Amino acid sequence: MSVEQRSATPPAARKGEGLKKIVAASMVGTVVEWYEFFLYATAATLVFGKYFFPSTGNDLDGIIQAFLTYAVGFIARPLGGIVFGQIGDKLGRKPTLQLTIVIIGVSTFLMGCLPGFVDIGYLAPALLVILRFIQGFALGGEWGGAVLLVAEHSPDKGRGFWASWPQAAVPVGNLLATLVLFIMSNTLSAADFLGWGWRVAFWLSAVIVFVGYYIRTNVSEAPIFLEAKAQLEAEQAASYGVREVIRKYPKGILQSMGLRFAENIMYYLVVSFSIVYLKTVDKYDTSSLLLALLIAHLVHFLIIPQIGRLVDSWGRKPVYLIGAISGATWPFFAFPMFDTKNAVVIVLAVTIGLCLHGFMYAGQPALMAELFPTRMRYAGVSLGSQVTSIFAGSLAPLLATAWLKDTNSWLPTAIYLVVACVITAATVLTLKETKGIALEDVDRADAEREGLAVASVR
Repeated sequence: MSVEQRSATPPAARKGEGLKKIVAASMVGTVVEWYEFFLYATAATLVFGKYFFPSTGNDLDGIIQAFLTYAVGFIARPLGGIVFGQIGDKLGRKPTLQLTIVIIGVSTFLMGCLPGFVDIGYLAPALLVILRFIQGFALGGEWGGAVLLVAEHSPDKGRGFWASWPQAAVPVGNLLATLVLFIMSNTLSAADFLGWGWRVAFWLSAVIVFVGYYIRTNVSEAPIFLEAKAQLEAEQAASYGVREVIRKYPKGILQSMGLRFAENIMYYLVVSFSIVYLKTVDKYDTSSLLLALLIAHLVHFLIIPQIGRLVDSWGRKPVYLIGAISGATWPFFAFPMFDTKNAVVIVLAVTIGLCLHGFMYAGQPALMAELFPTRMRYAGVSLGSQVTSIFAGSLAPLLATAWLKDTNSWLPTAIYLVVACVITAATVLTLKETKGIALEDVDRADAEREGLAVASVR
């Protein structure tokens, strides 16, 4: 059967089939995996600095050490993006996502079993680093597959909205992680929470990972991916994966990195460094901090799909620019709001930060998917987004905490975010507006550029 014969079904019909089911499967798995990843972020701030490292008399030293192990996960993510991007472009999005969710679940569960520094000394942080690396490696292949599974099933004029739903699953995962830690810290004594209460949140991953895996067994690959796979098998001159996307689409990778830069930095400043600042400078209690984050994550979840609608109606570029420009202003009003020590004002500051972040975050999947042809889209999206995390999200809370220790001021962190937002805004200006573009047209342009046979996918 030829590629043309396999493409007889109209694309609108194919894309509309089971779209909500695809979105649900993508979201559930994403919630599970980001629950586990962000659980580490919150625990690193509240627990790991004291439990896995020797005491120096300064709480910030332990937090900085914990953030260093936190950064290991980000370093591993590009490697995961390369490996799983290659697998995802060759074998499919579905089997890749099933594998990543199992790896993350096992590594997170084992974190909850680790003894502390007083029990086994420096072997404790060493084991923590190994498990964190494995966790980050798997997550590096998760994000690209989850968003592309939806983006490639979505109608052209609604891709921004539908592909924003996996993004909305990220604050849900963070919300669940925060909720579990909030319940444990609010019902246990400080000694019990530090001793064993935090472990419960990690052990729960064993339960929810089964749910995510099962749901992902019931999804199908997008027709456009199956078309591209069939064409690759028929057209030996065509290639796929990481090496090919670096060679043929370096501009797309650099643009993806630029888009990700400020967004990634801002997110971890809002959800991680805010906790450090409020706890060490303003001496805010743990339960109140977690409650503030719970509310902010809920609002973040609700607003992302609405911004996704704007991405489809206003365009990718103007919405992203709103996020980059407004995001640069956040620290200049947020930290003075933190210093009021007023619970309502603090919640408002964190919530506004995540809402501004949403203007960059919601449109990312559609925008990045439209930068690459299907035969190398998984690799391109994963590589561009995950490499950035090494020098963006991984360093952001670490640098901000170090600057706070050295200067006792939030101003260096504010300047840092402004510079990041300028870089991202400049990147947005280099893009072509792709609102409503058909992914088949992206594939067709790639085929014409490379002199390949053009599959009949319309």
